[in-house]
Amino acid sequence: MSEIRVKVADYAVSQGDVVLCSVGLGSCIAIALYDARTSIGGLAHILVPSPALARDTSNPAKFPSTAVPLLVAEMRRRGASAEITAKIAGGASMFASLIPAGGINMGERNAVATREALVDAGVPIIGEDTGGDYGRSVYFHLASGRLEIRSLKAGDRVL
Repeated sequence: MSEIRVKVADYAVSQGDVVLCSVGLGSCIAIALYDARTSIGGLAHILVPSPALARDTSNPAKFPSTAVPLLVAEMRRRGASAEITAKIAGGASMFASLIPAGGINMGERNAVATREALVDAGVPIIGEDTGGDYGRSVYFHLASGRLEIRSLKAGDRVL
């Protein structure tokens, strides 16, 4: 089994006996897309909810609205069916006590924007572990579609 690391504002698509992983998600969101028929999967580590909030908008993996279509297109190019599903994790409010009342919670905004991007792409979310005040790392097993979520504070979980 091989492992592919997906860094911040990056993505990967692969198939079969591969684990796509993203370590150290705080307010970022990991978007795991999967086609169970072909074992083709993709993982994006999005950073910001919208291009309007970034100076540099050249990287489509940075935003849910561009990362989701990118993943879907790459998966279809490799032979994925129309039966793609999603699991998402992350979107924590890591420093909630430092945000002034009414301030921006980037984690929640990332989660909302990710859900909207998936609805727009017609990809149903079948598993989610978002919010909270703790970081996560994800390990996406393409042979089975299992998404392992590991957290020092909240323990491990499987979607």
